[in-house]
Amino acid sequence: MNPEYYIHKEGLQLESGERLKEVELAYHTYGEYDPQRNNVIWVCHALTANSDVFDWWEGLFGKNDFFNPKDYFIVCDNTLASCYGSTGPLSKNPDNGKAYYHDFPQLTVRDLVAAHEILRKHLKIERIHMMIGSSLGGMQAMEWAYLLNGKLDNLVILASNAKHSPWGIAFNESQRMSIEVDPTWKESNDEAGLNGMRVARSIALLSYRTYSTYDHSQQENEEGKTDHYRASSYQRYQGEKLAKRFNAYSYWHLSKIMDSHDIGRGRNGLVAALNEIKSRTLVIGVNSDQIFPIQEQRFIAENIPNAQFLEINSIYGHDGFLLEQEQLTQVLQSFLIDNKNHE
Repeated sequence: MNPEYYIHKEGLQLESGERLKEVELAYHTYGEYDPQRNNVIWVCHALTANSDVFDWWEGLFGKNDFFNPKDYFIVCDNTLASCYGSTGPLSKNPDNGKAYYHDFPQLTVRDLVAAHEILRKHLKIERIHMMIGSSLGGMQAMEWAYLLNGKLDNLVILASNAKHSPWGIAFNESQRMSIEVDPTWKESNDEAGLNGMRVARSIALLSYRTYSTYDHSQQENEEGKTDHYRASSYQRYQGEKLAKRFNAYSYWHLSKIMDSHDIGRGRNGLVAALNEIKSRTLVIGVNSDQIFPIQEQRFIAENIPNAQFLEINSIYGHDGFLLEQEQLTQVLQSFLIDNKNHE
């Protein structure tokens, strides 16, 4: 299913003070509004995903899944700085008609949310029944919920945090360093930095998974092996896989955007900002998550009024939010039923 596009000619003022003169947004919608127009589910995607949520979150979103187009009007738009249709480093700069490449401005999570808000108004969506986001998507959902009070009924945040941690920033900086030492990174073409990004993805994967994940999936079946290990091949495969579908500019910028996340910036701190979110909120953590450890989700739930916290069990670490669909379905079903009973 191909995305739809909206071009916002008025552009976007960025938190940095710079301005994108024109903003293009790629998005997918599934299903139809119900007569009361109160069945909108808006998905904020993670770092390297796209707007086709039926493609990458199968098992939770789909025709036969919990979030299906028979019951809901589902919206997901590609974030700014990505490479799946929305304005990003490979887009044409209106000033010179050439790709931005290294001239693409630095964005923040708040800039991504401002773009979501542009699309919401374009689609004439007055109220969102549920917003759901994981990882970088959870950061966006939280920021947007702060702004949307009164227009957002339910908020679901998975495997995310209220402010990105020094640990998370250090992992992202290590990945950017891998890209920056690639000799081609200094060039201005679509392929710049790809070898570095392969290494960056390998680093990222170690933070997304766990010791138990590798012990379970990458053990050697052959005794006496001294080279060409399954775990080695797996890391290289994952780097190559991303290089075929992504670009280093977007990867570099999106990791910077993640680092910028701080819902309390300019709002009297984290606790005060979280206290302003009035949507019914469910915060979900993965017990084995190493990059967004469970205490970060507990902190969010403790400081959003009347928020619920639930923990899912997984050997897959941070990636559990993508892989444990059965647990997530049960948790979300209970959350929505409980909310209906209290309406």
